[in-house]
Amino acid sequence: MSGKTRAFLVDDEPLALERLQRMLAPYEQVEVIGQSTDPTLALQEIEKLRPDTLFLDIEMPALNGFELVSRLAFEPTIIFTTAYDQYALRAFEVNSIDYLLKPIEPEELTRALSKLERRSANLLQLQAAIADIMNARAAAPQLQRIASRVGQRTRLVELQRVSHFAADDKLTYAVTEEGAHVVDMTLSELEAALDPRRFQRIHRSWLVNLEYVAELNGSFAGTYRVRLKDRQQSELRVARDRVQPLKEKLGLLG
Repeated sequence: MSGKTRAFLVDDEPLALERLQRMLAPYEQVEVIGQSTDPTLALQEIEKLRPDTLFLDIEMPALNGFELVSRLAFEPTIIFTTAYDQYALRAFEVNSIDYLLKPIEPEELTRALSKLERRSANLLQLQAAIADIMNARAAAPQLQRIASRVGQRTRLVELQRVSHFAADDKLTYAVTEEGAHVVDMTLSELEAALDPRRFQRIHRSWLVNLEYVAELNGSFAGTYRVRLKDRQQSELRVARDRVQPLKEKLGLLG
């Protein structure tokens, strides 16, 4: 790669998008020419701007990352940024050079940008890099506590006391009986880092502790809400595409 690479960023979570842009800012070889949280609008902008490189999330509403790539009339270099490792093999089928699992670590981003400078890296190198990431993630211990920083003070919150995580106004909160604690991770990053047997994403705004789920209530309109076993008996709406995975985690049939 000679000179700068013109990059476009796509992620449906604004906080994740802002974090990635901050991480890329120190790299002089990368010029971010656009970004979008809407994959449909992003497709139009990408076709117009013709970036060299896409930093692309995979699971997004309306149009996922693979569908977006398939609709492009040209082939930019792809760096996938996702909270899910099950798409790693499929990533080989498109013009991708790396697969960054959220939360993205600085050294992983540096590695991906280095690959942009040696574009001739072959498929075996990519496979080995992805295998290393997946093996490291599988071997990593599950989080038991999460940090909440307020000013110069850092509080460690026990995950067993967290009824749910909520995203609101570009911030993420760990909610306990004592209140809401700001954490420096997106819901997608938390979803990837936490034990999937204990925590389940039910909406783009909520990730619940399954031990706190008291009821799953449906309506004639086909919508669902969960009621939690917290002091407030919180009720949270379940996105339609999250109902069946939640039922399976709760051991419910149908």
